[in-house]
Amino acid sequence: MALYSYEAFSRDGKKVHGVVDAPSAAALREQLTRQGLFPTKIEATGGISTKGFLSRLFEKKVTTKDKILFSKQLAILLKSGIPILQAIELLTEQFEGGVKDMIVRIKDDIKEGTSLADALGKYPKVFENIYIQLVRAGEATGKLETILERLTVYLERREEITKKVKGALMMPIIQLVVAVGVVSVLVMFVVPKMAKNFASKKAALPGPTQFLLSTSHFATDHYLIIIIGVVIIIAGFKFWTSTSIGARQLDEIKLRLPLIKYLSRTNAVVQFSYTLGLLLEGGVHIAEALDIVVSIIDNKVLAEALRKARDNIVKEGKIAEYLQQTKMFPPIAIYLIKTGEQTGELGSMLLTVADNYEKDYVELIDRVTGLIAPIMLFGMAGIVGFIVIAIALPMMEQMNI
Repeated sequence: MALYSYEAFSRDGKKVHGVVDAPSAAALREQLTRQGLFPTKIEATGGISTKGFLSRLFEKKVTTKDKILFSKQLAILLKSGIPILQAIELLTEQFEGGVKDMIVRIKDDIKEGTSLADALGKYPKVFENIYIQLVRAGEATGKLETILERLTVYLERREEITKKVKGALMMPIIQLVVAVGVVSVLVMFVVPKMAKNFASKKAALPGPTQFLLSTSHFATDHYLIIIIGVVIIIAGFKFWTSTSIGARQLDEIKLRLPLIKYLSRTNAVVQFSYTLGLLLEGGVHIAEALDIVVSIIDNKVLAEALRKARDNIVKEGKIAEYLQQTKMFPPIAIYLIKTGEQTGELGSMLLTVADNYEKDYVELIDRVTGLIAPIMLFGMAGIVGFIVIAIALPMMEQMNI
């Protein structure tokens, strides 16, 4: 099927236009007529709905920035009093490629009577469950523009945290790559040349020099085995973590490591509190909201603990009490959540908890990565220094003879 742009008149004489997916111009004309529209112009846009492999491969994917822009602009249009169908149609002109095709299909679904939430639900890889449920709640309560504004803040907040974490980890990763590169060049190319000079002297070599030469010989003679071994280890690790048992075991290991344990728990508290607060503020029922929240927690062990708490909360409604039993939430967080329960402001109090612990999480990430950089620098200096000393020792001994 291809994409066609059309211009038509409605039964009350209003001029309408849009871009739709249809097998042919004749089929589109029949479709518009059934909808009570009288087409005056139908043209193929050149866009292909069912794209080939290469087209899909190089097509721009829907990014978080695209979702932010979509949510923000749709909220503005709806707040201005523009009907949902016309607002979606206006948005098709703001995007290109796969994003535009998706919005065109969403518009066609809405035109046929589908709700916005159901239309978005056809793209689970783009719009996650929390997004769909909040939109559904917004449509039910008539506060869709408010919900979209909150979703915009949610997406922007998540994107900002992701950027901060990636940015903080970038420098240590660069240093690690440089360190591995420098050591590899020294061991594979510099040391073997020096070894020839040492061999011609036929003198006893110091222990550090012998160790360095042995390491160099092993690396140069078995580099293919080393590379294959590294690839197998990485592939094996990825396969292990892709299984449910392996992923759970890795999460258990994370919760035994002091610093990683604190980061995992803090991240889970932020995810749980912010998402649940957002859903409750949006009017989603507590049972459904808890189902969504539990499904997005990264650590499987913590997710299981929350799932057990969820069952008890739905039965008895005591959120703070059962969250405390998970031993995941700090005492201050439990106190704030309990206060929110008692005052009827649970949603806003959960958002407050998320704000507080999110700041702690980001600050700790910054401090940890700030320490990693000098540690790696000292480590690299130590390794390079050892190589230099191992090479210099035989020369110094020959000078003393």
